[in-house]
Amino acid sequence: MKKEEIESYPLVLTAKEISSILKISKPNTYEVMKRIDFLLIKIGRCKGVLRDEFFRWLMSQQ
Repeated sequence: MKKEEIESYPLVLTAKEISSILKISKPNTYEVMKRIDFLLIKIGRCKGVLRDEFFRWLMSQQ
């Protein structure tokens, strides 16, 4: 993924955005978000992951 493409996403990615990027279901996305690799941000019932942390993790999985 190109840097410009990555920077087009918001600083905090929601489960919906992550599931769209990974092309997986929302329940599977929440399992990925529970991993210790991520700093999970919780605001009320909403959960998010920092964009740069997520893409760093994603690139390391290849």
